[in-house]
Amino acid sequence: MDEVVKIVNDIKSGNIKPIYFLMGEEPYYIDKLSDYIEEKVLTEEEKGFNQTVLYGRDVSIEDIISTAKRYPMMAERQVVIVKEAQDLIRTIDKLESYAENPMPTTVLVFCYKYKTLDKRKKLTKLLAKSGVVFESKKLYENQVGDWIKRILSGKKYLIEPKANAMLVEFLGTDLSKINNELEKLQIILPAGSTITPKHIEENIGFSKDFNVFELRKALGERNQLKAYTIAENFAQNPKDNPMVVTTSLVFGFFIQLFKYHGLKDRNPKNVAAVLGVNPFFLKEYDVALKNYPMKKVSQIVGALRDIDVKSKGVGANVLSQSDLLREMLYKIFN
Repeated sequence: MDEVVKIVNDIKSGNIKPIYFLMGEEPYYIDKLSDYIEEKVLTEEEKGFNQTVLYGRDVSIEDIISTAKRYPMMAERQVVIVKEAQDLIRTIDKLESYAENPMPTTVLVFCYKYKTLDKRKKLTKLLAKSGVVFESKKLYENQVGDWIKRILSGKKYLIEPKANAMLVEFLGTDLSKINNELEKLQIILPAGSTITPKHIEENIGFSKDFNVFELRKALGERNQLKAYTIAENFAQNPKDNPMVVTTSLVFGFFIQLFKYHGLKDRNPKNVAAVLGVNPFFLKEYDVALKNYPMKKVSQIVGALRDIDVKSKGVGANVLSQSDLLREMLYKIFN
């Protein structure tokens, strides 16, 4: 995040580099930086003749270099943006000659998503010397909650801990997907609002009663009736609740519980950090810790591995999602 802010501030101050190589597993910041350069480096009048957007699947490195070597028309510089540049992975080393001596009047931007250049290679070193090489790393799940708070704070919004955790649990670590949902809420709610679980349920389509939060809570409390009711709802709505995802989330819960059993320092702050969970949910883990001794948790983890294999169709083609869910709950509770 700090590196993104620095790049943006440098561009604002006029310290614009001839090459920006934006790469990495997390496309969100690659898109944000590319969009910022596309929108801000040239004026609207200059863009018509001096801004070019290319796509990696449609061009060669030679085409890109040829475009980058053109002189701007009635402007100080031109901008050339190569989107989906990862499609050029086999020939990207041909960029070396240009990286050694880039056109000072061209801003060449590569959006190299989901992949990275080898930092030991000559090309990477040349790009870093003449321009900017930015790696957008995927956040860990326990970092996404803080990211959501920062994004919302910058736009004058707050979010309740449970609502924050719900977004992470349901949307994972895909920042672009999370940001899209946050933007929907910002359209509905005025600046200064606090986003609550109710806002999430009503506007992002999560069921209030039948979701993985409620299933996890029911399992932790050993509330069999509630757990089987939620499982039946999941079975009736398989598209919204894929078995592979449900198994993964339940497995993750018991792995965290296993870690909790092994902790000597049970200070809430340390527990939340080690388990990678929002402190808001620690009470649920405390309840589950009492209900499931370490030996039982170990047995459940083994059983869930077996269920996961079956959910992927290995040796259990005849079992429906409903049967798999019932088998999973039976092995947890018995």
